[in-house]
Amino acid sequence: MKVFDFDNTLYRGESAVDLAIYMIRNNRRVILYLPKIFYNLIKYKLCLVDKRKMVRAVDDFLKNVIRSREELFGAVEGFWAEYGRKLDRAMLKRIDSDDVIISAGPDFLLYGINELLGTENIICSRIDSRRMRVKYLNFGDNKVRRYRSLYGDKPIDCFYTDSYNDKALMDISDRVYIVKKGRLKRVK
Repeated sequence: MKVFDFDNTLYRGESAVDLAIYMIRNNRRVILYLPKIFYNLIKYKLCLVDKRKMVRAVDDFLKNVIRSREELFGAVEGFWAEYGRKLDRAMLKRIDSDDVIISAGPDFLLYGINELLGTENIICSRIDSRRMRVKYLNFGDNKVRRYRSLYGDKPIDCFYTDSYNDKALMDISDRVYIVKKGRLKRVK
């Protein structure tokens, strides 16, 4: 089985950040959160993210910026119509129906394009879109916990990611590829 990270692996960029920027057109309150978004993105890239603080930041954004479920899902639909071009088609071709996509990104964002992803096996952060709260942050060690809860000890033959934030998944994979701008470098 192959497992794929989503952001900067199957999608060129950070999809949640791109969604926030896309939403500025219809919701100026997003602008107030851009400094926090970029600050947390830098901490994520440097592997310095605290999960509890990340959950609080996402909850705060959802509660104070998003006006309704309809606004959220409408933004996702419009976002993918415009940003679908950032999906890496060559990487998507590598996905078989029994493979897994695993992401820290929110479920509403990935499920918005699940028909394009080549598999229904998608593990991501779960958001309660009625209460606008994080139910489960699929980040760091949580990715391995969630994978194990769904697939037990089923081995990961190949894991594709862009980040050493995924070290826990790297450790349980036979082969690991770092993806940079569509190029693969085997690191394990």
